[in-house]
Amino acid sequence: MTAEIDKAAFAAITEDVPSDGNLQAALFDAVCDGLSSAFLIYDRNDLLLFASRQVLNFFPIPPQFLQPSTRLRDFLGAVFDTGVRHRDVHTKSAATRDDWVSQRIASHWRERFEATERFGEDRWVRFVKRRLPSGFGVCILSDISEVKKREEQWRLDMERVQLTEDILDNLPFPLFVKDRNMVYVAVNKAFCDKYQTSADEVLGRKGIDLFSTDVANRFEESDRHVMETGEMSISRQRQIARDGVERDVVTRKQRIGKPGRYFLVATMQDLPKEGADFDEFALASQIKENNDRSYRRAYVPMAALQTASRRPPAMETFVPENFSGRKILVVTGDLAAESAALKMLAKYGFEACSVHNESEEAAFLDVASSLGIKIDLVIVDNQLGKRGLELAERQNVPALLLDGSQLATELTFLIARHFNRNIRGEAGQLAEGDAEDWQIATRGEDRGFQILVAEDNDINQIVFSQILEGLGYRYVIAASGDEAVRLWSEHHPELILMDISLPGLNGFEAARLIRRTEKGSGTHTPIIGVLTQAFERDRNECVDAGMDDVIMKPVSPDILETVFQKYMRSGRKAQIK
Repeated sequence: MTAEIDKAAFAAITEDVPSDGNLQAALFDAVCDGLSSAFLIYDRNDLLLFASRQVLNFFPIPPQFLQPSTRLRDFLGAVFDTGVRHRDVHTKSAATRDDWVSQRIASHWRERFEATERFGEDRWVRFVKRRLPSGFGVCILSDISEVKKREEQWRLDMERVQLTEDILDNLPFPLFVKDRNMVYVAVNKAFCDKYQTSADEVLGRKGIDLFSTDVANRFEESDRHVMETGEMSISRQRQIARDGVERDVVTRKQRIGKPGRYFLVATMQDLPKEGADFDEFALASQIKENNDRSYRRAYVPMAALQTASRRPPAMETFVPENFSGRKILVVTGDLAAESAALKMLAKYGFEACSVHNESEEAAFLDVASSLGIKIDLVIVDNQLGKRGLELAERQNVPALLLDGSQLATELTFLIARHFNRNIRGEAGQLAEGDAEDWQIATRGEDRGFQILVAEDNDINQIVFSQILEGLGYRYVIAASGDEAVRLWSEHHPELILMDISLPGLNGFEAARLIRRTEKGSGTHTPIIGVLTQAFERDRNECVDAGMDDVIMKPVSPDILETVFQKYMRSGRKAQIK
C-alpha cells in the first residue's frame, strides 16, 4: 500500500514544475488529506514550496515552519528541537544541532534516498526523497508502524514454530499430529526412526496408507472418539522389534485447538520388559535411587545420547491379531533353528510344521494342494538354496528366505511384517513369494549379477528395480547391511549402491567391512553411497568408510547410468537373452 501511495505521489509531482512556483497548494492539500503520507516539496534553493498538514502528525513543530518560502534548514532545526529524532545504534549520532541538520540536508540533495527510521519504541517512519533534474526536491513521509509490527510478529511466530519443531524432534519418544480428517500433519524424528520412514512419506497420508487394515481401523476408531468427545485415549499395543524383542507401547491421544480447528496429538512410549529400565538408564553417567527403588533419577551425557541416536533404529511392527489358525511350513535342515522356529510360531497360535529338504517340501505342498489345504506361508532356510522358493511359487504360496540367525531371532518380526503388508496390500509388495526378500532375483542370477543394491525401504526398492530393469542391468537387492555384505562376498558384483541407513549393519559399517575384507586381495568393488539429504557429515563419513562416490535420492536413470559408466569395469549394459 505504501509503495502505491509513493508511486501516485511521484506521478503527481514529476511533471514540469512552473518556474513561478505556483503549485496549486489547495489542490495538493486536498490530495494529501486522502492519503496517509505527508509531503514536502522544496526548490533548488532549499526553500519550501509546499508542506502538507500531515507533517504535523509526524513532528509536533509550530505550523509556521510549514509555510512556503521557509528554509529547509529552519524546518529541520524545528524538528530537531522537538526531540523526535531517529537514533540508530549502528551509526554515530550527531553531536550537535548543526551536525544533525547538515546530515539531513545532505540526504535531501541525493538523487534518490530511502530510509526507515524508528522514533521511540513503537513508531516507524519511512522517508522517500528524490531530487529532480530541475533541482526541485520531494520528500514523502509514511507511517509504517503497523507493517513493522506485523513483520516483527511474523518473525517471532516463525521463531516459535522453529523452536517447537526443534523441541518435538528432540523428544525421546515418538509423537504425531493429525488433523480433523485423520491426515498426518506432523511427526517427529523419533516417530520416523521407530518405523524407519521419513516425514515426507508420512505427512499428508492416513493410517490406512501406513498400517494394515485391522490396525488402521482400530487407530481411527480411537482417533474419531477423541476428536468428537475431547476425552483422552490411552491404549497399550504390543510390538515386535527386528531383534525379536517384544515391547508394550502405550499411546496417549488428546484433542487440542478450538472448535472447527481441532487437532489430534499422540505420544508413544515403549515400556521396558519386566524388571528392565528405559534405554537411557544404560547410558547414564550416574543414577540416584532411594532404598526401595521406587524413585530413580539418571543423568545422561548429551554426547552419549547423540551417539546412540546415530545407531540404525530397530524397526518395529505391530503384532497382528489374526495369527491364530494361519498355516506355516518351515523348510530347514538345522534342527536347532527348526526347534526355535516351531516354538516361536506355536506361541503366536500358528499351525506350523517342518520338513528338512526340498523333496519333502515338494511332496508336502502337493499333498496339501490335493486336499484343498491352504498354506499361508513357507519359510525356507537359505542354506538349502533358492529351489525351496521356486517350489512354493509354483503352488502360488508366499515364501520368505531366511538364514539360520533370522530363524532364531527375527522370525516373529519378519512374519508379522509380512502379514501386515499382505493385509494392507500396499503397492510396494511384489508377488507374494517376494514380499520380504527382494534380493531373490531369478532373472539372470545363474550368470551372476552386476549391481548390488543395499536398500531396505520397499518403495525405494521398487524405484531401483524399475530403473535397473529399464536400463538392462542385472541386479540384486539386499534389505540389510548384513545381507549386502554376504551377497557381495558370494557373488562379487561390479558395483554396490549402498544406502546408509540400513537395519543390522548400517551402510557405513557394511562398507568398512567390505574394505577390510578386500585389503590385500588386490580387488576393489566401487561402492556408491546413497544419501537422502546432503549433510556434509554424511558425505565425509561415506569417504571415511571407503566409499568411492555419493549420489542423492531421488535417483534417476541418468544419475545411475552416469555412475555405472564411470565406475563399472564393463562400462556397458548386460545383454539379457
